[in-house]
Parts: sequence; C-alpha cells; structure tokens
Amino acid sequence: MVQPRIDHPWLFCRLLTCLTLCEPYGTIRTMHTTKSLIADLYAMRLKRDGTIFVHTSFKSLGEVEGGPKTLIDALVEYMEPGLLVFPAHTWETTPKTRYFSVKDSPGCVGIIPEYARKHPKAHRSVHPTHSVVAIGKDAQSFTTDPIIYDTPCNRNSSYGKLLDRNATIVLIGVDLNRDTFFHGIEEWLNVPGRIKEETIDITIELVDGTDMILPYHTHAGPIAAHYLWVKQMLIDKDMLHEGSLGDAKVLYHSTQEVYSLLKPLLKAYPTFFT
Repeated sequence: MVQPRIDHPWLFCRLLTCLTLCEPYGTIRTMHTTKSLIADLYAMRLKRDGTIFVHTSFKSLGEVEGGPKTLIDALVEYMEPGLLVFPAHTWETTPKTRYFSVKDSPGCVGIIPEYARKHPKAHRSVHPTHSVVAIGKDAQSFTTDPIIYDTPCNRNSSYGKLLDRNATIVLIGVDLNRDTFFHGIEEWLNVPGRIKEETIDITIELVDGTDMILPYHTHAGPIAAHYLWVKQMLIDKDMLHEGSLGDAKVLYHSTQEVYSLLKPLLKAYPTFFT
C-alpha cells in the first residue's frame, strides 16, 4: 500500500492536533486546537517578527477547543517575536454616551478584541472611538501617542503606524468591508464627506483615573461596504491573499501595497467609494 506523503511540517502538525468529531449522517466536524491554529498561521507564512492587525469573526472558525481564549493564545504564541494588534473600537457607544474609559469601556467589534483587551500583556491606545489593543514587541510605544487625536484614524495614530511598519492586515472570516485601514487611507487623503465638520464633546477617563474633555469629529456615515469594489483588483494584482484558519476563510494584505494602489486612485477619483 502506498503511503501518502506529507511534505509540509505544518500540515503534519495540523493532522496530528485536530480532533475530529463524527456527527449524524456521516458528517465530520473538526475541533480546532491551539496547535492546529498555529499550524494554520504558519501555512499562511505571516511574518512572525512583523506587525499584524487582526479583524475577526470568531464563529467563522467553527469548533474551537477552549473557545476564544484558544484563538488569542494561538495568535500570541505565533506572533511572539513581533507585534499583534486588534481593534478595540467603541464607535457604536461613545458618540451616544459621550464617555470613554481607557481601562473599562468595552469594544463593539466582537468577542476576540474583548479577550485581547483583557489580556494581561495588552496595551490599549487612548482614543474615544478607534482605540487599538497591542500585545508583544513595542506594544506600549505603539499604543502611546503624544496627543489624543480628534478624528477616527489620524495619520500619526496607530493606523498610520501600521502603514509605517508595513503591517499585515488579517481578516479572519470577514471581508474588506471590515478593514479599518481603508478608513485611514481615506482620512489621510482628505476624501470629502468622510469626517463630520462639527464636533461633539467626549469625556475621556485616562488610565490614571483623571478626566479630560475632547472636542471630537466622528465619521460621517457608513460607506465601508463599497470597499469590496476593489477586492478583485487587489486579488488580480496579487496584493490580497487568501488562507484559512480553522474553518474560516482568511484574507490578508500588506498596508503599503494597498496604500500604493489606493492613493493614486483616490487622488484621481476622491469619491470612488461613495
């Protein structure tokens, strides 16, 4: 009998560490583990000593042994030499309550960023609607800014730092309409109609418990669905890559490549995504 060849160590690891559970009618459900998820990350060849910014839909992964903590553990272990960043956005709640606490305000973008926010090694940036959480190398400096910015994705904020570092944006089970980096590009290029001219006063509770009031410009309205218009273009130019993590489909791209494509496009056609 001819034995199957396993040429890739990460594939062999995945076969060994996944537990399969049989369900009725002959279907098979895979139970993903920390080791199998790490093997999937290796398969995508994400730069371990670089910076990745992760948007997630946890349910897209399927069955995960240990729940959300397992995914966080896998990402933290894989990115140990580098920097792991998550959105900790509060754009849904802060404009309504006019209040943001760096330590206590929960995010509005899913369960994984919340687990990351509560991680013992996590650092959170001070931003009323678009804060981020970072774990790993340079996490504190990455999330520390000289001022608190009064727009969602200022060029000097964490989103601009993603560009400077040529970070990889990783979309786990979500699409380009969840890619906050696109918002940053539009803001930096002064695309009209993206940021409200009027401000609202937001009280920000800092880590030391002191309060400050920030006049803040929110986003003008939802247009993120239109980011899908460039998806095929990015794939055709080999700028948007596909992989898998558990049962989830993963899309990932470098910040500098996407910026190099969108900058001339939006300068020529500022309302392209409108």
